[in-house]
Amino acid sequence: MEVVETRPSETGIMAGDAAPLPSADESNAGSSRELLALAAPLIVSQSFMTVQVFLDTVLLAWHDPREMTASFPAVMWFWLLFGFMQVTAGYASTFVAQYMGAGRKHRVGPAVWQAIRFSVIGGLLFLFMVPAAPWLIALGGHAEALQPLETTYLQCLSFAGMPMMIMAAINGFFSGRGQTWTVLGIEAFGTGVNVLLALVLIFGRLGFPEWGIAGAGWATVAGSWASAMLALALFLRRRYREEFATGSGWRFERDLFARLMRYGGPAGMQVFLDVLVFHLFVQMVGRLGESQLGATTLTVRFNMIAFLPMMGLGQAISILVGQRLGADRPDLAEKSTYTGLKWIFGYMCVIAAMYAAIPNVLVSVFRSSEDTGDFAAVAAIVPNLLMCVAIYSLADAINVSFSFALRGAGDTRFVSLLTFCLAWPIMVIPTYFVVSRGLSVYFAWGAATAYIMAMAACFWIRFRTGIWKSMRVIETAPKLD
Repeated sequence: MEVVETRPSETGIMAGDAAPLPSADESNAGSSRELLALAAPLIVSQSFMTVQVFLDTVLLAWHDPREMTASFPAVMWFWLLFGFMQVTAGYASTFVAQYMGAGRKHRVGPAVWQAIRFSVIGGLLFLFMVPAAPWLIALGGHAEALQPLETTYLQCLSFAGMPMMIMAAINGFFSGRGQTWTVLGIEAFGTGVNVLLALVLIFGRLGFPEWGIAGAGWATVAGSWASAMLALALFLRRRYREEFATGSGWRFERDLFARLMRYGGPAGMQVFLDVLVFHLFVQMVGRLGESQLGATTLTVRFNMIAFLPMMGLGQAISILVGQRLGADRPDLAEKSTYTGLKWIFGYMCVIAAMYAAIPNVLVSVFRSSEDTGDFAAVAAIVPNLLMCVAIYSLADAINVSFSFALRGAGDTRFVSLLTFCLAWPIMVIPTYFVVSRGLSVYFAWGAATAYIMAMAACFWIRFRTGIWKSMRVIETAPKLD
């Protein structure tokens, strides 16, 4: 096995930490030690996002419970388009991983530049959401008091699309090479800017006006641009320009861009479809009443807070699978996947136990001392919804492990098609029936739980077939005479 080594001088966040590429020690390959060395910074990075989501939710709940309720439908509209574009741009990490595994460093920079080009185009398209926001929000049919708040938040977030996608593309350069501590530094910097500005702008401190939910939105925009600019500056450092062609590889390559769309597009489409069905789910549940919408918003936020760190392990699985397949070692790719599954499942068992054992304690964190009674109606519903989350969190551990492994191999069309085929008959249509008949919100959440469990079964079966082992996203290297 040909091993791609990194230079000993590449240490530290700013200098470039040593990338834990496939190990020369066969006994360590696919082990927990190897996986966690790669995943630890990604987990912490996702934890920063968890802190950001948690604090934004708490601050908005303290400022006005209705702002907390309104924030999630707006986020769902944002993610409906953004999820597709971000994952497509971030799929550069799979190209980088497979190029590194194959020892073809000179192709890394051009692959990332194709993703950056896509990010700029996508970011410009996002601006059309600003004038369209009032119309989009009105489609939800939510309470009139919520719609202006939802519109404001969505319009603010529209300006964060471009920097978030640029950051995703460049983070693919670092994470695909195993340089995950740099990803952590980039994420931490943006999160710090976001949190500090949110504290100031939501409540109107340090001489700033009290902007409420708009302050939370503009804080997100500022933090996103801060991360994107730092990522770009690091990407263009001299060492990377020389070794990975990050400076000279900016030219458009039709074939390479087309392959990014061919493999990254379905990966992004899977996220689009997933967000679409949950978006429809939230919109429909919102018609059952403001309390039901608020409870659903808070429950999904709880799920996001727990789910995001798990994504760090999923990303590590994807990177290792890509690197192993690039080096023609599918056996080690499979071993790394099952190692990741053990860790993710163990983590979600702990989270599920917390949801089941102390739901009222978790909900109490979001209660304001000046609660007028609106939050009490929400809090009464959340504990029962968290029981659904506790059940499907275990299935989500399987989803993340195997879907990221398939994504790292390039099996993205199956992932996208599966989401489309299962979501509508199991989750969307039953939820519509529940809402149209005015039934309990718990029936709708039961449908969501069934959908996620069905996804887990199908991903496991697909992975077991081994079809993914022969897949590659990079072109065949030219043979030398």
